[in-house]
Formats: sequence, C-alpha cells, structure tokens
Amino acid sequence: MSDSFKKSVPKICTSPIEMILCLDHKQSMYCQLLTGLLQRDHVVSVSSIFGSVLARSIKFLEDYWNELCSNIRTGCLSDWITDPGCRNAVSSILTRPNPELADTIEHICGNESWEGIIKKLWPKAKYINSVITGTMSQYISLLDFYGGGIPLVSPSYGSSESTFGINLNPLSNPYDVSYTFLPNMAYFEFLPVDKDGEEKARESNLDGVSSQWLSEMINANGNVEHVDFTNVKLGQYYEVVVTNFTGLYRYRVGDVLKLTGFHNNSLQFQFVERRNSVLSVDMDKTSEADLLKAIRNAKRHLEPLGFIMEQCCSIVEESLDFTYKSLREANKIAALELRVVKHGTFDALMDFYVSKGASINQYKTPPCIKSEEAVKVLNSGVLEKFFSPKTFFLS
Repeated sequence: MSDSFKKSVPKICTSPIEMILCLDHKQSMYCQLLTGLLQRDHVVSVSSIFGSVLARSIKFLEDYWNELCSNIRTGCLSDWITDPGCRNAVSSILTRPNPELADTIEHICGNESWEGIIKKLWPKAKYINSVITGTMSQYISLLDFYGGGIPLVSPSYGSSESTFGINLNPLSNPYDVSYTFLPNMAYFEFLPVDKDGEEKARESNLDGVSSQWLSEMINANGNVEHVDFTNVKLGQYYEVVVTNFTGLYRYRVGDVLKLTGFHNNSLQFQFVERRNSVLSVDMDKTSEADLLKAIRNAKRHLEPLGFIMEQCCSIVEESLDFTYKSLREANKIAALELRVVKHGTFDALMDFYVSKGASINQYKTPPCIKSEEAVKVLNSGVLEKFFSPKTFFLS
C-alpha cells in the first residue's frame, strides 16, 4: 500500500495497481491475465513472488482462456468483474475489439498440450522470475514444462523480517541456487543445526547421540551458541537469526540453510527447509526436505506408468528415513495412505487460508495441516484412498 510501490508498479508491470490491490483475488487474477494478454508483445518476463502462485496462474488461465478471448474479441469485459478499480483499469487498456489477437490466443491455448505455453503467449519473455527454492522446488518441473525453455530465475531470498541475499548466478540450475548474503540489511547470526548428527543417531539404534561438531557449540548452560559471519563452517547447516532495524532482537526466522561458499567475504547459502516443519507419528521426524524427496521419487514412478497408486505409496515409504521404517516394521506406524482429490481441491484449501487472512502472494501449501476446518476442505474433495502394501525388513 506504500506510495513507492504504487509509483514503481507502472514502470515494471502490465498490471495496473488497481488490479494488484483488488481484494477479490479471482477478479484480480482474471484482469491481470487479461491485461497481460492484451500487451503480450511488451512482456519481457513473467513473474510472481513464489512458484506456487505462478503455477496457480497458469491453471487459472486454463480454466478461463475461452472467456478471456471472448473479452478481447468483443472489446467488452465480463459482467462478473464488478470491482470498480479493476473495471476502470481494464477500460483504459481494452479500448476496442481485437478479433485478430483473440484468434491468435485461441489458436495457442486450443492445442491439446500446453507445453511451452508461456513462451507461446509471451514470445518476447526472456525469463520466469519467481522463488523456486525450498518448498517451491516442487514446481520447477511444472514451470519448465510451461516455460518451453525460458530460464527459471530465483532472484532473491527474503522474508518480512529482512532481505537476506541475492542470487549472483541467476542462470544456475534451479535445484542448485545459492544466495549471497547482504550483511548490511540486518545483523545476522546463525544457530548450528546438526543434520549429520541426526542421520548418525538414526542409524545407530536411535541412541540420540549428538555429533562432536554440535557438542562443541553447546555452552555451559546447555544451549547451542549463535555464531556470526566469521565463524560459520563450509558445508554445515544453520538456522538464521535476525536482529533488525525495526526492533527484532535475535529473532529465529525458522529457515534452515547450508553454507555452500563465499563471494569475496560474504556468505553463500542454499535454502534447505523450514525448521520444525516436520511430520511425526511416533519417534520419527520427517522433515520437509525428506518429504519432498520422497514425493519426487514417487512422481518419477507415476509418469511412465500412470496412476499405480499402491506402488506409489510404497515408493514414498521406501524414500523415508531409518526411524520411520523401524517404527513401521514394528507396527507402531500404520501403512502410509495417499488420497486422490478432485481438481481444484488445493485451490479451495488456499482460498480457505486466504479467507482467514493469509496473503495470496506469500501462500505456501502447508506440509502438515493442524486446522480441523482445513482438513475438512481437503476431505471434501477426496475421490479415492490407497494404502501401502509394503512390509519393511531392515535386519
């Protein structure tokens, strides 16, 4: 809502500020896509804060491209767009019927495959600009498919607490992005996270012994010491801690990072996962990164063979850690269940969280849902249920 943002938008976006600030996200999305199509020859990048929002935008386009073409063909905006700001902003761009443009878009969107749809609709687009690290990495293959060879650029790493760093190698492999910290944005400290020690404990009968590296970081009070820029170690994992100009003091952001290198004297980190964003049935701790890896393994199985869901359940379980498998074999954890939901169910989940105050720009599908209302939203879309037939034998 700041004046600086409102002034900068016309310089970089095809979407007028009235559409961006519209509180009805469906009307906002529709009008932004419409103005983007009307100005398709001026678009040099396709951007959103997170990859999930961009993927949702393309799915929205799949549902509404016929209506969008009709608006362009007739020069008239659909009646269900009732927001005054959106209607006024569209009227300054949709000034006349344009059947030739409507035919072009209709021909592109009418193809059976939408592979490369972004490049086809916006032929001058040079890159896709969106955060695609961490949780958002699950959208990389989808955006690659839609992009048709356009580079995926994850430009910066930030949060509401601070801007942390920028990607100095924007054309790097999306799975290998490292961010270079900007030390003048806030005072950063790092809390060691013993990823290696956790793995060793799992493999040694769950004895919970910490690694020597982490024990060196524990002070006389039994607390893990923060370290500053000069005392981090290459290849180690840390939770970032922020002291900023707006009053936060040693605030734990909750992001786990891995130190991958240096640019001059500044640190370069890969985003790994959110701290404590885990699934736990018994003694097991399945992290966000573990879960994403398991889902990717299952996806590779599904693509060539189709929906063989029981085998998919087994592959997910086989990709999880030693602790999970041990408890599963001892029948302390029941068989993994996958539920197939109808089209639009996860959109409905996002709508639910937005209705409760979540920002549509910063929404991330939660890996673990505790809200009973949110669970009801998912369950209302369930079509089928599948269970893993796998029995683990680890000895």
